[in-house]
Amino acid sequence: MSPASNRSALRKHLRSLRSQLSPTERLQAADALASWLEQLPEFLVDQRIAGYWAVAGEMPLHAAFANLRARDQVYCLPIVTDADVLRFAAWKPGAALRNNRYGIPEPDIGPTEQFQAADMDVVLLPLTGFDRHGNRLGMGAGYYDRSFAFLSETARPARPVLVGIGYHFQELPEIAPEPWDVKLDFVATDRELIDCTPKNAEPTP
Repeated sequence: MSPASNRSALRKHLRSLRSQLSPTERLQAADALASWLEQLPEFLVDQRIAGYWAVAGEMPLHAAFANLRARDQVYCLPIVTDADVLRFAAWKPGAALRNNRYGIPEPDIGPTEQFQAADMDVVLLPLTGFDRHGNRLGMGAGYYDRSFAFLSETARPARPVLVGIGYHFQELPEIAPEPWDVKLDFVATDRELIDCTPKNAEPTP
């Protein structure tokens, strides 16, 4: 099986597992996720936090969003641009939305009110699979990898901090990265917060 076929098979399997969750299980997982995100200092104090509109069984972010609103942090949603990269815009309940080309709601605002990917402080990324080295299996369209490619040339962690969001059963032993893949700094699940950043070298005696 080719690497591309293997990734496709993994996506199909993990999405199937995700689709079997009941609404109650999803809500319980979302509440647990919010508690683990609260263990991340940047999530507590940084101003611009990018999330996503959960679709196709992705982990809901409503509980995490409620905590951000209580602290008056700015919650942003991604916007798919004609250049096939993501921009971001602040959003609150009741604000106007439009469906993008994939049928996913995004803020209905003009380009002058949108942020570049580099303007975000923390980005919560949906995923299909992950490993503990910060490798992420997405949906295959590459939007996040293109949008945050500038981080590949930067010592990590940096701004923005990339946090993959998923259920615990989406963990894989290892994901073979592609050259264009951008690593995650952390992964937050319904069971733990995983630090994927390279550990500092031991100081020289």
